[in-house]
Amino acid sequence: MKPEEVDQMIIRRLVQARSAVIVVAVAVLAVTMVGCGADGVKDKEAPKAPQSQPPAPSGQASSNGKGQSAAPTVVIAQLKGQEGMTLEINSVQRDAGGFLTINGQLKNAAKKVFSDTAPWRGVELQGTGESVAGATLVDKVGKKRYYVLRDTESRCLCTTGVSSVDPGQVVPFFAQFPAPPTATSEVEFSLPTFATATVKISG
Repeated sequence: MKPEEVDQMIIRRLVQARSAVIVVAVAVLAVTMVGCGADGVKDKEAPKAPQSQPPAPSGQASSNGKGQSAAPTVVIAQLKGQEGMTLEINSVQRDAGGFLTINGQLKNAAKKVFSDTAPWRGVELQGTGESVAGATLVDKVGKKRYYVLRDTESRCLCTTGVSSVDPGQVVPFFAQFPAPPTATSEVEFSLPTFATATVKISG
C-alpha cells in the first residue's frame, strides 16, 4: 500500500471516530435536556399542599353568634328602679374564701337614656367613679349590714364604669360582699334607687 493511501485511511478513521463521539455527546445532551424538561414540567404542574388555617382563639365567639354564652334564665328577684330601670338578680353564691357574690343584669325598658347612675355608687366610694358600690346586704338574723368589698386601692369589687344605660340596653351586674355566717340562708339586698328584695343564698 502506498504511503498516501495509508494517510487517507488514517484520516477517514479519525473522522469516523470524531463523528461517533459527537453523536454520543449529542444523544447524552438530548436525554439530559429531556429529563430536565420533564422535571420542570412536574415541578410546575405539581399541586401545592393546602395551607392549614390557624385555629381560632379559644373562647372567641364566631361571627354568626355561636359560642357566645347564653343570657341567664334564672331570675331570683327583680328590683324595680327609676324611669323604667330594673335589676334582675340571677345568683347569690357563697365563694371560697368567705365571699358572697351577687350576679344579675341591669335593664332599661324605657325609650330614653337613663343617666342618673350617681346614687348607685353610694357614699363611701363616691370618689372612685361610676360603680354600684352603694349596694348593701342586711342579715336580719345576725343584725348586721354588709358593704361591697374593695381592693387595696379602694376600688370596689363590683360593676364599674356605668355612667348611663341606653334604651333596651342590658348591663351585667355583680357585687361581692363578705359572706354572712353559714347559718344565714337569706339576706336583704338593696341598691340605691331600686326596691329592696330578700334573696336566698346558695352554696
